[in-house]
Amino acid sequence: MQKLELLYEGKGKKLYKTEDENLLVAEFKDDLTAFNAEKRGNEEGKGALNCKISTQLFALLEEHDIKTHLVKTLDDTTQLVKKVKIIPIEVVVRNIATGSLSKRLGIADGTVLPFTLVEFYYKDDSLGDPILNDEHCLMLDLVKSESDLEELKRLGRQINVIMKKFFEERRLKLVDFKVEFGVDKEGNILLSDEISPDSCRFWDMDTNEKMDKDRFRQGLGNVKVAYEEVLKRILEKQ
Repeated sequence: MQKLELLYEGKGKKLYKTEDENLLVAEFKDDLTAFNAEKRGNEEGKGALNCKISTQLFALLEEHDIKTHLVKTLDDTTQLVKKVKIIPIEVVVRNIATGSLSKRLGIADGTVLPFTLVEFYYKDDSLGDPILNDEHCLMLDLVKSESDLEELKRLGRQINVIMKKFFEERRLKLVDFKVEFGVDKEGNILLSDEISPDSCRFWDMDTNEKMDKDRFRQGLGNVKVAYEEVLKRILEKQ
């Protein structure tokens, strides 16, 4: 499948049209951004690592009946994906307090939450991706109905159950993660975008070492090494 003209470029990927109007090529970039792209960097090989990690995790979720947009991996940095209309809501699932949750609510960093927390954020860089409640989502017509919001929450929690167990077996804490969903031509809600250390927080279970994009955000260094370690642990029991 050949990639044709560029359709969209985001922080972590480029999307290209193909000869099939229902399929796109997603190309993972080496770019690193933080704080709504105010901080920028480049880590050679990061795109290939994220492509491999996301491919493995989407396959895992497909095995557990989570429908995704992934068709197949084409090479080290590109995937063939179904064309979807992205729902402009970032679904953030949290198991441990850190980052913006700790800052907003004063919960001590590293506190294990009493239950899995699902939050919605408006996917709009110009507004700084603000947090949303259900009524905001309906008021802004981001979804068709309240049942769509309940489905996003259900899927977020189901993905969390699968991935949390998977990573615990690999000595990694799944602290939190962001997922995005899209609607295909048949009206099905599909997991889209990616799942990688760019969109998840992973802490080593023994040392609490951060193994994700926070290494860039917080100037901890060795971003690629951390991503390589995450991929190694994903593959080690397969």
